[in-house]
Amino acid sequence: MQYFKIKENIGSFFQGNNILSKKQLVREIQEKFPDLADNTITIYLSRLKKEGALHSVSRGMYKEENTNRFQPFISKLIKQTYSKIKDKFPYINFCLGDTAWLNDFMVHQPFKNYTYVEVEKDVIDSVFCFLNAQPKVEAFLYSDKELFERYLNKDKDILIVKNLVSEAPLMDISNITVPSLEKLLVDILIDTELYSAQQSEKEIIIHNALTTFTVNKPKMLRYAQRRNRREELSGLINISLAKQM
Repeated sequence: MQYFKIKENIGSFFQGNNILSKKQLVREIQEKFPDLADNTITIYLSRLKKEGALHSVSRGMYKEENTNRFQPFISKLIKQTYSKIKDKFPYINFCLGDTAWLNDFMVHQPFKNYTYVEVEKDVIDSVFCFLNAQPKVEAFLYSDKELFERYLNKDKDILIVKNLVSEAPLMDISNITVPSLEKLLVDILIDTELYSAQQSEKEIIIHNALTTFTVNKPKMLRYAQRRNRREELSGLINISLAKQM
């Protein structure tokens, strides 16, 4: 499990550096995974090289795979909310996202964007109550039967609280856990109320995302399978591939 987390977030260890020595890279990894021994990390680095996630530019020197990674903007609301939840519930799994992250892939821009918190099902009520107790914040439990127009409030920040599906593909940006692009592209097919503005542009969004950024299609399809959308997603991927020919 730790290996896959390292692989998914390998870029965060470089932090803008093009090349790191093995010693530097081991130190960066151990800062986030302090229980990993040097020998284990060495084995992981070898595996990352074989799988193309790392390149050895010379003996003991590593370079990240040359990819165009999705790096969404982390708003002040997301930063503050993540910090508060992490302090209050240090051992739960959760992430924060923003529907605005898909805007660059769209032709018509949504009138309203939503910041949301995804959290483990067994603590969702506790997190919801905690967030609602915060000043200048109004939280709502996500329901596909509710109208999001009800959530508009000019005086407070709006947070949608929803269930985090197990094994959902996530990533870390500046030590904040957020949905990966693979997860976002699947979720727009399912959370149709949250992503209501994106429904008429699903084909455009997926095509633009696939042609702009590096997307792990097997990971995305596995997640789609878990959410019973693999067939629909495969069709949209094929449409995008046909446009590229």
